[in-house]
Amino acid sequence: MSGIITHGEKHLVLVSGRAHPELAKAIAKELGTELVDTELRTFANGEIYARYGESVRGADVFVIQSHGDPINEWLMEQIIMVDALKRASAKRITVVAPCYPYARQDKKGRGREPISARLVADLFKAAGADRIMSVDLHASQIQGFFDGPVDHLFAMPVLLKHFRENLHADNLTIVSPDMGRVRVADHWSDQLNAPLAIIHKRRDPKVANQVTVHDIVGTVEGRTCLIVDDLIDTGGTIVKAAEALKKHGAEKVVVGATHAVFSHPAAERLNCDFIDEVVVTDTLLIPEEKRFEKLTVLPIAPLLARAIHEVFEDGSVTSMFDGAA
Repeated sequence: MSGIITHGEKHLVLVSGRAHPELAKAIAKELGTELVDTELRTFANGEIYARYGESVRGADVFVIQSHGDPINEWLMEQIIMVDALKRASAKRITVVAPCYPYARQDKKGRGREPISARLVADLFKAAGADRIMSVDLHASQIQGFFDGPVDHLFAMPVLLKHFRENLHADNLTIVSPDMGRVRVADHWSDQLNAPLAIIHKRRDPKVANQVTVHDIVGTVEGRTCLIVDDLIDTGGTIVKAAEALKKHGAEKVVVGATHAVFSHPAAERLNCDFIDEVVVTDTLLIPEEKRFEKLTVLPIAPLLARAIHEVFEDGSVTSMFDGAA
Protein backbone atom coordinates (compact mmCIF):
# COMPACT_ATOMS: atom_id res chain seq x y z
CA MET A 1 0.00 0.00 0.00
CA SER A 2 1.39 3.42 -0.94
CA GLY A 3 2.18 5.87 1.84
CA ILE A 4 2.49 3.15 4.49
CA ILE A 5 5.80 2.08 6.09
CA THR A 6 5.80 -1.50 7.37
CA HIS A 7 8.24 -2.67 10.05
CA GLY A 8 7.55 -6.20 11.18
CA GLU A 9 3.91 -6.21 12.21
CA LYS A 10 3.83 -2.41 12.66
CA HIS A 11 2.56 -0.01 10.01
CA LEU A 12 3.37 3.73 9.98
CA VAL A 13 0.82 5.95 8.25
CA LEU A 14 1.08 9.70 7.63
CA VAL A 15 -2.01 11.78 6.91
CA SER A 16 -2.32 15.53 6.57
CA GLY A 17 -4.92 18.23 6.90
CA ARG A 18 -5.21 21.10 4.46
CA ALA A 19 -3.57 23.85 6.54
CA HIS A 20 0.06 23.31 5.51
CA PRO A 21 0.37 20.44 2.98
CA GLU A 22 3.92 21.46 2.02
CA LEU A 23 5.16 20.72 5.55
CA ALA A 24 3.44 17.33 5.63
CA LYS A 25 4.92 16.40 2.24
CA ALA A 26 8.38 17.43 3.44
CA ILE A 27 8.01 15.22 6.54
CA ALA A 28 6.91 12.29 4.37
CA LYS A 29 9.91 12.83 2.09
CA GLU A 30 12.28 12.80 5.07
CA LEU A 31 10.78 9.47 6.13
CA GLY A 32 10.97 8.04 2.62
CA THR A 33 7.23 7.61 2.21
CA GLU A 34 4.13 9.41 0.95
CA LEU A 35 1.02 10.79 2.58
CA VAL A 36 -1.98 8.47 2.51
CA ASP A 37 -4.64 9.82 0.18
CA THR A 38 -7.24 11.68 2.21
CA GLU A 39 -10.49 13.18 0.99
CA LEU A 40 -11.18 16.44 2.82
CA ARG A 41 -14.07 18.70 1.90
CA THR A 42 -15.89 21.68 3.36
CA PHE A 43 -19.61 21.72 2.69
CA ALA A 44 -21.53 24.87 1.82
CA ASN A 45 -22.58 25.35 5.45
CA GLY A 46 -18.97 25.09 6.69
CA GLU A 47 -19.10 21.49 7.95
CA ILE A 48 -15.97 19.40 7.26
CA TYR A 49 -15.86 15.88 5.82
CA ALA A 50 -12.92 13.44 5.98
CA ARG A 51 -12.34 9.99 4.52
CA TYR A 52 -9.16 7.97 3.97
CA GLY A 53 -8.42 6.32 0.64
CA GLU A 54 -6.71 3.27 2.17
CA SER A 55 -7.21 0.97 5.14
CA VAL A 56 -5.60 2.18 8.37
CA ARG A 57 -6.71 -0.77 10.48
CA GLY A 58 -4.04 -1.64 13.05
CA ALA A 59 -1.75 1.17 11.88
CA ASP A 60 0.33 3.70 13.83
CA VAL A 61 -1.09 6.91 12.34
CA PHE A 62 0.36 10.42 12.59
CA VAL A 63 -2.14 13.20 11.81
CA ILE A 64 -0.22 16.31 10.69
CA GLN A 65 -1.94 19.68 10.87
CA SER A 66 -0.65 23.23 11.35
CA HIS A 67 -2.89 25.66 13.19
CA GLY A 68 -2.59 29.03 11.51
CA ASP A 69 -5.37 31.25 10.25
CA PRO A 70 -8.25 30.21 10.26
CA ILE A 71 -7.25 28.30 13.39
CA ASN A 72 -10.73 27.09 14.37
CA GLU A 73 -11.32 25.51 10.97
CA TRP A 74 -7.99 23.66 11.00
CA LEU A 75 -8.47 22.53 14.59
CA MET A 76 -11.92 21.13 13.82
CA GLU A 77 -10.57 19.44 10.70
CA GLN A 78 -7.86 17.65 12.68
CA ILE A 79 -10.35 16.53 15.34
CA ILE A 80 -12.62 15.10 12.64
CA MET A 81 -9.66 13.35 11.01
CA VAL A 82 -8.77 11.74 14.36
CA ASP A 83 -12.36 10.59 14.82
CA ALA A 84 -12.37 9.04 11.35
CA LEU A 85 -9.15 7.16 12.16
CA LYS A 86 -10.55 5.87 15.45
CA ARG A 87 -13.65 4.58 13.70
CA ALA A 88 -11.44 3.00 11.03
CA SER A 89 -9.67 0.93 13.72
CA ALA A 90 -6.26 2.63 13.70
CA LYS A 91 -4.13 1.09 16.46
CA ARG A 92 -2.47 4.29 17.69
CA ILE A 93 -3.22 7.88 16.70
CA THR A 94 -0.70 10.68 17.21
CA VAL A 95 -1.76 14.29 16.74
CA VAL A 96 1.14 16.20 15.18
CA ALA A 97 0.42 19.88 15.90
CA PRO A 98 3.71 21.75 15.31
CA CYS A 99 2.19 24.93 16.76
CA TYR A 100 -0.26 23.91 19.48
CA PRO A 101 -3.59 25.74 19.08
CA TYR A 102 -4.74 28.08 21.86
CA ALA A 103 -1.39 27.59 23.64
CA ARG A 104 -1.43 31.12 25.05
CA GLN A 105 -4.67 30.43 26.92
CA ASP A 106 -2.96 28.06 29.35
CA LYS A 107 -4.21 29.51 32.65
CA LYS A 108 -6.82 31.79 34.18
CA GLY A 109 -5.48 35.32 34.47
CA ARG A 110 -8.79 36.66 35.74
CA GLY A 111 -12.08 35.22 36.95
CA ARG A 112 -14.60 33.76 34.48
CA GLU A 113 -11.92 33.00 31.86
CA PRO A 114 -11.46 29.66 30.06
CA ILE A 115 -8.34 27.50 29.96
CA SER A 116 -8.66 26.86 26.25
CA ALA A 117 -5.36 24.98 25.89
CA ARG A 118 -6.75 22.33 28.26
CA LEU A 119 -10.02 22.23 26.32
CA VAL A 120 -8.11 21.55 23.09
CA ALA A 121 -6.32 18.61 24.74
CA ASP A 122 -9.66 17.26 25.95
CA LEU A 123 -11.11 17.54 22.45
CA PHE A 124 -8.22 15.58 20.95
CA LYS A 125 -8.61 12.90 23.62
CA ALA A 126 -12.37 12.67 23.14
CA ALA A 127 -11.88 12.28 19.39
CA GLY A 128 -9.57 9.30 19.95
CA ALA A 129 -5.99 10.63 20.01
CA ASP A 130 -3.48 8.55 21.96
CA ARG A 131 -0.55 10.95 21.78
CA ILE A 132 0.28 14.58 20.95
CA MET A 133 3.46 15.90 19.35
CA SER A 134 4.20 19.63 19.27
CA VAL A 135 7.11 22.06 18.97
CA ASP A 136 8.03 24.71 21.55
CA LEU A 137 4.86 24.85 23.61
CA HIS A 138 4.16 28.37 24.85
CA ALA A 139 3.88 26.95 28.38
CA SER A 140 5.38 23.59 29.35
CA GLN A 141 2.45 22.88 31.68
CA ILE A 142 0.33 22.13 28.60
CA GLN A 143 2.02 18.73 28.59
CA GLY A 144 -0.05 17.91 31.67
CA PHE A 145 -3.35 18.86 30.04
CA PHE A 146 -3.49 15.75 27.86
CA ASP A 147 -4.27 12.35 29.36
CA GLY A 148 -1.53 10.52 27.50
CA PRO A 149 2.02 11.00 26.21
CA VAL A 150 3.01 14.44 24.92
CA ASP A 151 6.20 14.76 22.87
CA HIS A 152 7.43 18.31 23.44
CA LEU A 153 9.96 19.01 20.69
CA PHE A 154 12.38 21.93 20.60
CA ALA A 155 13.31 23.98 17.54
CA MET A 156 16.43 25.28 19.28
CA PRO A 157 18.83 22.88 17.46
CA VAL A 158 17.49 24.10 14.10
CA LEU A 159 17.78 27.78 15.03
CA LEU A 160 21.11 27.37 16.83
CA LYS A 161 22.74 25.89 13.74
CA HIS A 162 21.73 28.94 11.71
CA PHE A 163 22.91 31.47 14.29
CA ARG A 164 26.20 29.71 14.96
CA GLU A 165 26.94 29.87 11.26
CA ASN A 166 25.84 33.49 10.78
CA LEU A 167 26.51 35.42 14.01
CA HIS A 168 29.82 36.18 15.74
CA ALA A 169 29.66 34.79 19.28
CA ASP A 170 32.28 37.22 20.66
CA ASN A 171 29.99 40.21 20.10
CA LEU A 172 26.63 38.58 20.79
CA THR A 173 24.05 39.33 23.50
CA ILE A 174 20.91 37.22 23.97
CA VAL A 175 17.83 39.29 24.71
CA SER A 176 14.61 38.27 26.43
CA PRO A 177 11.79 40.48 25.08
CA ASP A 178 9.97 40.34 28.45
CA MET A 179 10.28 38.89 31.93
CA GLY A 180 8.17 35.86 31.01
CA ARG A 181 10.74 34.56 28.52
CA VAL A 182 13.84 34.96 30.71
CA ARG A 183 14.21 31.24 31.34
CA VAL A 184 14.20 30.48 27.62
CA ALA A 185 16.64 33.31 26.87
CA ASP A 186 18.92 32.15 29.67
CA HIS A 187 19.13 28.71 28.07
CA TRP A 188 20.01 30.35 24.74
CA SER A 189 22.68 32.32 26.59
CA ASP A 190 24.20 29.08 27.85
CA GLN A 191 24.08 27.40 24.45
CA LEU A 192 25.76 30.31 22.63
CA ASN A 193 28.04 31.30 25.52
CA ALA A 194 26.77 34.88 25.29
CA PRO A 195 25.64 37.36 27.97
CA LEU A 196 21.96 37.93 28.66
CA ALA A 197 19.93 41.14 28.53
CA ILE A 198 16.31 41.54 29.62
CA ILE A 199 13.76 44.07 28.43
CA HIS A 200 11.27 45.16 31.05
CA LYS A 201 7.93 46.01 29.48
CA ARG A 202 4.38 46.64 30.53
CA ARG A 203 1.24 45.97 28.51
CA ASP A 204 -1.63 48.46 28.39
CA PRO A 205 -4.63 46.42 29.72
CA LYS A 206 -7.07 48.72 27.89
CA VAL A 207 -5.61 48.20 24.42
CA ALA A 208 -5.05 44.77 22.84
CA ASN A 209 -1.58 44.02 21.46
CA GLN A 210 -0.12 47.32 22.70
CA VAL A 211 3.21 47.18 24.52
CA THR A 212 5.26 49.87 26.27
CA VAL A 213 8.96 49.10 26.69
CA HIS A 214 10.61 50.53 29.77
CA ASP A 215 14.19 49.57 30.58
CA ILE A 216 16.97 47.21 29.52
CA VAL A 217 18.89 45.16 32.05
CA GLY A 218 22.25 44.17 30.57
CA THR A 219 24.85 45.50 28.13
CA VAL A 220 23.76 45.95 24.52
CA GLU A 221 25.75 48.96 23.29
CA GLY A 222 27.87 48.14 20.24
CA ARG A 223 26.72 44.51 20.25
CA THR A 224 24.70 42.17 18.06
CA CYS A 225 21.49 41.48 19.95
CA LEU A 226 19.55 38.28 19.38
CA ILE A 227 15.94 38.51 20.60
CA VAL A 228 14.53 35.02 21.21
CA ASP A 229 10.89 34.04 21.64
CA ASP A 230 8.63 31.08 20.95
CA LEU A 231 6.31 32.92 18.56
CA ILE A 232 5.67 36.21 16.80
CA ASP A 233 2.05 37.26 16.46
CA THR A 234 1.42 40.89 15.51
CA GLY A 235 5.08 41.79 16.06
CA GLY A 236 4.35 44.62 18.50
CA THR A 237 6.49 43.25 21.34
CA ILE A 238 9.42 42.43 19.07
CA VAL A 239 9.49 45.77 17.26
CA LYS A 240 9.28 47.75 20.50
CA ALA A 241 12.11 45.64 21.91
CA ALA A 242 14.23 46.14 18.78
CA GLU A 243 13.62 49.89 18.88
CA ALA A 244 14.70 50.05 22.51
CA LEU A 245 17.85 48.05 21.76
CA LYS A 246 18.85 50.31 18.88
CA LYS A 247 18.22 53.39 21.00
CA HIS A 248 20.52 51.91 23.64
CA GLY A 249 23.30 51.56 21.07
CA ALA A 250 22.87 48.01 19.74
CA GLU A 251 24.84 47.58 16.51
CA LYS A 252 22.58 44.89 15.05
CA VAL A 253 19.25 43.33 16.09
CA VAL A 254 18.30 39.82 14.99
CA VAL A 255 15.08 38.05 15.97
CA GLY A 256 14.76 34.28 16.40
CA ALA A 257 11.40 32.58 16.94
CA THR A 258 9.85 29.18 16.29
CA HIS A 259 6.30 30.01 15.24
CA ALA A 260 5.57 32.71 12.67
CA VAL A 261 1.92 33.50 13.43
CA PHE A 262 2.35 36.86 11.70
CA SER A 263 -1.12 38.29 12.28
CA HIS A 264 -1.68 41.59 10.48
CA PRO A 265 0.28 43.91 10.51
CA ALA A 266 3.30 41.80 11.57
CA ALA A 267 5.02 41.71 8.17
CA GLU A 268 4.94 45.48 7.82
CA ARG A 269 6.10 46.03 11.40
CA LEU A 270 8.97 43.56 11.27
CA ASN A 271 10.33 44.92 8.01
CA CYS A 272 11.55 48.04 9.81
CA ASP A 273 14.86 49.85 10.31
CA PHE A 274 15.24 48.58 13.90
CA ILE A 275 15.46 44.91 12.84
CA ASP A 276 18.22 43.47 10.65
CA GLU A 277 16.91 39.90 10.30
CA VAL A 278 13.97 37.75 11.44
CA VAL A 279 14.58 33.99 11.57
CA VAL A 280 11.67 31.57 12.04
CA THR A 281 10.76 27.97 11.23
CA ASP A 282 7.94 26.79 8.98
CA THR A 283 5.77 25.18 11.67
CA LEU A 284 3.05 27.43 10.24
CA LEU A 285 2.35 28.24 6.61
CA ILE A 286 3.80 31.65 5.72
CA PRO A 287 2.07 32.87 2.53
CA GLU A 288 3.82 35.25 0.17
CA GLU A 289 1.90 38.28 1.45
CA LYS A 290 3.38 37.67 4.94
CA ARG A 291 6.97 37.32 3.74
CA PHE A 292 9.42 40.21 3.59
CA GLU A 293 13.01 40.93 2.61
CA LYS A 294 14.55 40.45 6.07
CA LEU A 295 12.80 37.12 6.72
CA THR A 296 14.64 33.77 6.85
CA VAL A 297 12.54 30.59 7.13
CA LEU A 298 14.18 27.36 8.34
CA PRO A 299 12.67 23.91 7.66
CA ILE A 300 11.22 22.05 10.65
CA ALA A 301 10.36 18.87 8.72
CA PRO A 302 13.63 17.02 9.49
CA LEU A 303 13.07 17.49 13.24
CA LEU A 304 9.44 16.33 13.08
CA ALA A 305 10.31 13.39 10.84
CA ARG A 306 13.00 12.21 13.25
CA ALA A 307 10.61 12.47 16.20
CA ILE A 308 7.92 10.53 14.32
CA HIS A 309 10.50 7.85 13.52
CA GLU A 310 11.52 7.61 17.19
CA VAL A 311 7.90 7.28 18.33
CA PHE A 312 7.13 4.64 15.68
CA GLU A 313 10.23 2.64 16.62
CA ASP A 314 9.52 3.06 20.37
CA GLY A 315 12.77 5.00 20.67
CA SER A 316 13.65 8.09 22.72
CA VAL A 317 12.45 11.51 21.63
CA THR A 318 14.17 13.18 24.58
CA SER A 319 17.60 11.95 23.44
CA MET A 320 17.21 14.01 20.24
CA PHE A 321 17.92 17.27 22.00
CA ASP A 322 21.05 16.66 24.08
CA GLY A 323 19.97 18.96 26.88
CA ALA A 324 18.10 21.48 24.72
CA ALA A 325 15.02 20.88 26.84
